[in-house]
Amino acid sequence: MVKWQYIAKGARVVPEPVATPFIWTGACSGAFVMVTVLDLLGALDRTELALTALSVLAALLGVRGRFAAAPGTALLCWMLLNVFATHPTGEISWAGHRDPEWMACLLAAALIGTTAGRVVHARAAYRRISTYDGTG
Repeated sequence: MVKWQYIAKGARVVPEPVATPFIWTGACSGAFVMVTVLDLLGALDRTELALTALSVLAALLGVRGRFAAAPGTALLCWMLLNVFATHPTGEISWAGHRDPEWMACLLAAALIGTTAGRVVHARAAYRRISTYDGTG
């Protein structure tokens, strides 16, 4: 015997990831604003705070971005951290003991954010078609 069930009205649309250039624009402008604010507050003497703030920014941008945008997001955040938040200010420098760890931290944050976003969107896609139970 066939049992008819109504499909819930109005399937929710699963959001598409934002295009990579928009994520990189957000990373560049967001990192610049964040480093500027931290500089105005006098908090750039502690680069761990700036690294943490930029890692959170990279993770938040990763939630709506594609996996291909994660390395560029990490690189842009690292460049602004390196140029404006460390001495000598205004120059890109490479400290062999510090910079690989910073880049790995920023890349991990961007990838964790992207993975979390993809999981949330996959769950939304899985749950967007539900059976109609007659209550709504």
